[in-house]
Amino acid sequence: MGFRTPPLLRGRREPGWPEPRGYPWGKYGHLPRWAGEPLALLEEGAALGEVFALRLGRRAVVGYSPAWNKRLLSDLQTFRSRGSFSSLTPYLNGGVITTDAPQHRAKRQELNPSFHAKAMLGLQESIAAALEAIRPKGEFEANAWASEAAQTALNVAFFAGRFPHAELARFLAPLKRPFPAPLWPRPLLFAGVRRRIAALRSQGDGLAAHLPAEEVLIGLAAGYDTTAHTLAWSLWHAAVHPGWHTPEGNRLLIKETLRLYPPGFVGSRRAAADSEFDGYLIPKGSLVLYSPYLTHRHPDLWERPLVFSPARFEGRIPAWGYLPFGGGERICLGMHFAQMVLEVALSLFKALQPLRGDPRPRPGLTLAPRGALQLRALD
Repeated sequence: MGFRTPPLLRGRREPGWPEPRGYPWGKYGHLPRWAGEPLALLEEGAALGEVFALRLGRRAVVGYSPAWNKRLLSDLQTFRSRGSFSSLTPYLNGGVITTDAPQHRAKRQELNPSFHAKAMLGLQESIAAALEAIRPKGEFEANAWASEAAQTALNVAFFAGRFPHAELARFLAPLKRPFPAPLWPRPLLFAGVRRRIAALRSQGDGLAAHLPAEEVLIGLAAGYDTTAHTLAWSLWHAAVHPGWHTPEGNRLLIKETLRLYPPGFVGSRRAAADSEFDGYLIPKGSLVLYSPYLTHRHPDLWERPLVFSPARFEGRIPAWGYLPFGGGERICLGMHFAQMVLEVALSLFKALQPLRGDPRPRPGLTLAPRGALQLRALD
């Protein structure tokens, strides 16, 4: 099974891919389930085949095989970011996220040095000190502390810790609220944050001093709930699986957490031209989706995919089968930042005890733990 983009597709029939259960509402038939139970909808579609269709107001085609992932994330001319899901929220509708080829590569190359792994090493000591200052003692709730830790790390990285805490928290809070809260425009809130960013950039400290203001705004939003949710799950699994909570094991524990619970459980592109997959037409204008959540739980790619087992990352990872940060040229710009923060935060706890919690995934703008995760720090 594979992709090919033919020079001419006129006269070909549109795909007859299977669809999961929906409502008899024409092109909106799957929209209620997408809003209310997207994981169940994706899992039901995946049971029908490696490619399936959804009706989300316009045609959407979903795939999750490595061949699909590679094609979708490699052909930047055909599969475009602008007009996809990221354009729906003001927090992500701009900057490098919605810049398409051919401009994307040049913009990305300008930004890469600030987010390179070596650049993150220069921030590690200051972020570790800031997180140590807020490290909980005794019993604590992992989601709440992880959110505070993510905000703190972003503040240190972008502004040397000078952004007022309450103001930053107020700006980022809607990202963790249920739909449609993350999609609402907030012009006054955004205007105030832009003014604050401009003032702090002029002081010359942190990553913000070296980045366009719009990329700072987008970077704060893109790096917040994704990092916070992964950290909460990582803390929980460090408590449940203490044998992996070691300086050597934390990296693998984080990788496995990201496999089971990728924050971006679905990614989207817009087809800028007619394309074809396995003999079927993907019409221009379609939403074309890939799902790390489905790929990471694909039994043909992962042995016992629903079992938490960091040991699997001691071996080879299936090509285009592990996408917690996307893939290809558009791989997440903040990948090294997130990995560094997660490792630093875990290293602050000598031992953790699980008390009670519901770690099942709950979809929102990103994937989050369904309930509170109560832990006890034993050091």
